[in-house]
This record gives sequence, C-alpha cells and structure tokens, in this order.
Amino acid sequence: MKLARPEVPTLALATVFLMMGSGASLVYPQAIRVLVDEALGARDHALIDRAALIMLAVFVVQGVAIALRAYLFNTAGERIVVRLRQDLFRSLMNQEVAFFDAHRTGELTSRLASDTTVLQNTVSANISMALRNAAQAVGGLALLFYTSPKLALLMLAIVPPVAVGGVLYGRRLRGLSRRVQDAVSTASEVAEESLSGLRTVRSFAAEKAEVERYGSAIHRTYELARERAAQASIFIGLASSAGYGAVVVVLWYGGRLVTDGQLTMGALTSFLVYTMLMAFSLSALVDLWADFMRATGAAERVFELVDRVPTIPASGGERPAALEGRVEFQGVRFAYPSRPDVEVLQGIDLTLNPGEVVAVVGPSGAGKSTLASLMSRFYDPLQGRLRLDGNDLTTLDPEWLRRQLGMVAQEPLLFATSIAENIRYGRPDATDAQVEEAARAANAHDFIVRFPEGYRTLVGERGVQLSGGQKQRVAIARAVLKDPRLLVLDEATSALDAESENLVKDALEKLMRGRTTLIIAHRLSTVASADRVLVLEHGRVVQSGNHAALMSEEGLYRRLVEKQVVAA
Repeated sequence: MKLARPEVPTLALATVFLMMGSGASLVYPQAIRVLVDEALGARDHALIDRAALIMLAVFVVQGVAIALRAYLFNTAGERIVVRLRQDLFRSLMNQEVAFFDAHRTGELTSRLASDTTVLQNTVSANISMALRNAAQAVGGLALLFYTSPKLALLMLAIVPPVAVGGVLYGRRLRGLSRRVQDAVSTASEVAEESLSGLRTVRSFAAEKAEVERYGSAIHRTYELARERAAQASIFIGLASSAGYGAVVVVLWYGGRLVTDGQLTMGALTSFLVYTMLMAFSLSALVDLWADFMRATGAAERVFELVDRVPTIPASGGERPAALEGRVEFQGVRFAYPSRPDVEVLQGIDLTLNPGEVVAVVGPSGAGKSTLASLMSRFYDPLQGRLRLDGNDLTTLDPEWLRRQLGMVAQEPLLFATSIAENIRYGRPDATDAQVEEAARAANAHDFIVRFPEGYRTLVGERGVQLSGGQKQRVAIARAVLKDPRLLVLDEATSALDAESENLVKDALEKLMRGRTTLIIAHRLSTVASADRVLVLEHGRVVQSGNHAALMSEEGLYRRLVEKQVVAA
C-alpha cells in the first residue's frame, strides 16, 4: 500500500473505468429479460431492434472501459514494481558486509528478479481482475435478489462451504509458495556459482557434475511446484463443481417457479445469466486468490530484505572538516559473524601515524586482511576500539570514512564498462584529463593507448579482457584519482610476474607518498621499504620494527623471509 500511494490518482481513474465496465456487464441481462418477456412475446420487431441496439451500445461502452481500466491498472502496477525493485536493491546495497557473508549472491538476485516478477503480476493485472470480478460478483448478487429473492437465497447456501475451503486452501498454498520460491533461489545460487566460476569448472572438466547439481536443485522446485499444482487442482475442481451445481439447482427450482407462475421466463433467463456471471467471477477470484497467496509468499521474502536494518549503516554520523590520518587499534578483538567461535584478532594494539607506511606480514589466517576490513568499517570489533584522529570509527559517517580510504586488493574488481569509467568509479565528476593523469601516475597510460579504443576499451566482466598487471594498474589509477588520505594495499603485487610487479611497485610508491598506508604483503620487495613492519601470528602482534631490525633477531619474520629466499 505504501508503494502504491503515489499511484492513487491513476488507480482512482482506473477504478472509475472498472465500475463502468462492471456496471455494463450487469446491465445487459436486464436487456435479455426485456427481450424475452416483452419483445418476443409481443412479436414487435421495433422493440427487438431497440433491445439489440441497447445491448450493442452497452458492449461498446464496456469494451472501451475495460481497455482503459486494464491500461491504467497495468501501468500503475509496473511503476509500483519498479519502485519495489529500486527499494529492494537500495536495501541490499546498504546492508553490512557481514550480511553478504551469510547470504549467497544467487539467493539475493533471485529475490530481486524472480520474487519481484511474481509480485509484478499481482500488483498489475491481478489486482485489476480481482476488483473487476469482485464488483461483478457483488453487483450480480444484488440483482439476483432483485430478480428473485427465493432463488438467490437458495443459491447462496452453496457459497459458505466454498468460501471456507478457499481460506483453508489459501493458507496451505501460502506456505507452499514460499517453499517453492526458496527452492528457486537455491537453484539460482547453483547456476550463478557455476557460471561465475566457469573457468574453474572447465579446468576440472566438471561441466557434467555442475549440470547434475543444477538439475537436482531444479528438480526440487518441480516437486514443490507439482505439490502446489495438485492442491490448486483439487480446490479449483471442487469449487467448479459447486458453482455448476448451483446452476443446476437454480434451473430446477426456477423451472418450478415459472411453471407455478411465480416467475416469468425472462426473469429466469436473466437470473441464469447473472448466476453464470457470478460463477465466472467467483471462479476467477478463486484462481486469483491462489495467485495472491503465491505473491504473499514472495512478498514475505522481498519485504524481509526491504525492511531489514543494517547493523552498520551505510551513511550517517560525524564528518570531520580536516583529516591528518592517524589510525589507532586499541585492544581490538574480532571474530567474523559467520564464524563467531573463531577469534581472528586477539587484543591488537596498533597505531599508524600520519604519512607512515606500515607493513603487516604473517602466515595465512593470521588476521592481516581483517585489519584492512576493520579500517574500512566493513565490520565492527567485538571488543576494543578503532580511532581515526582520535574519533571512534563508530561515530563517523561510514560513507565519508570510505571516501577517505583507498584500497588496492590482490584481485581488484573491475566493472564491465570502459577503462575510463573504471578509473573514474571513485570520482565520477573527474575530467578526461584527470583520468589520463591518474593513469600515467599508475603506469597504465602506455598500455591503454595501445588499445584501438584507448580509454573507451571495454574490460569485460570483472576485467577479464585485461591481464593481471593491467587490471592492477587500472585499480591503482582508480585509487590515485580518488586521492584518499588513507591507503590499504592488500597483497597488491603477490599475483604478478616480475615485469608487471616492477611497474605496479613503482606506481604504488607514487601513490603512497604522503598517505597513511597499511601494506598487507608476503613479498619482501613490498615490505623492506616500509617505515615499520608488524608480524602477526594467531591474531596477535608477535614482532614489530623495521626490516633490518627484524632480520637481525631470531623470530617469525626472519623465518618467513628465509623461506621466501630459498623458494626463490
């Protein structure tokens, strides 16, 4: 109802046409009554012609009204669904990172596409049809009592059992519909996972296994849909039998009333037409009730996300006027929400001074990348505090904070647009000259201009059209253009060959100048020049100092470096 509020004028006009169309449907049985009782009885051609013309005019008005009603309801419904999808996507974009750790992408895209499509039919055509059939059923009932109260009461004796059955059936169908949508989401997750990881699937020749996995998931949706179809078929069959049984009863008792002279043939004929009109309307409402129950199951899944309040807001909070870049970790303990029993950081105390370059090394799983995630406030610590220039991170506007921080990851994500648009991603208002300047600083300009399309070259999904070194330099150019005060380099050169590493390393050195930088790395080449090196093991800082000092003492850092030298 909240989503439909902006459409009230359109829906009100559509309702006017709805009443006109439904009213026309209720008028023509009266013309049939006149035709049977008066025109045919009097054998008056003029009266027959007049009745036929009136009926024709009624049908023309009805056709125009139905067309306008359908158009207005459908367009209003389409706009409602557009707003719903926007609201759902906005809500998803505002959720905290931990939410996406617990929900797979395929499930979320299924809700965005599949569930909203179910609702699209409901808020457009189905609402229109439901209102039309309800108006015809109510109007038809009133005219049934007007035509013959005795027959109307007899027919109504059949309605209560059908109504009770409809309510019970609707409750059953609602639960089934949600289970069907959940199964469809699971199948979508499998498909999304297989398609996005196609290179891995192909490298293991696992195409058949993935097809079977998807087939198993989609078969589950079929089983649930078949159960839903069986329930619907049984109820619709019973409701149909009850409706036509009502017609038989009307014919039987109405024939007796005509024989006894208590009812004219024209009145009985119009009563039968009204009965059939009501039967069709009620039958349509039964089908629509099933659709509404399916939509209710989908709506529960959609609004569950639309109404969800993120634990870490996307925006809102203090925005300091100036930023020096001092970062403090004070007694920070942390475990990922998806693994609350595994503590990744255990009482970290760390200070990054303005303009300082601090490298963090340690075995895999020591908690290095977690430090970067906490700096970006993707997560909040379980205990302890993070401060930026003395301000608790939880009091700062997360949107402002992330605009002050640039991140270059081991596998940067590029969007399936042009190179220029990817570089401009963090600063959409940047000019072409500024984009080129950032690319030159990142040692990316030379390879970009060698492409036929230059900066307009499309990079493909996730940057698949570029090499690892090229993607990394585009990501660095993106960070240069953003001009952040804080910088996080998360294994930024670990996946590159020697030539690409040198180009990227040179670009990173330019980027780090004057910025507070946290480097997460294994390679000695990216650590040796750092102002300070921290060694993490099992979520604790076990060593701290510059490269030369740490190499001069026995410890984990020296062992890591020696292993790397031997491996080289």
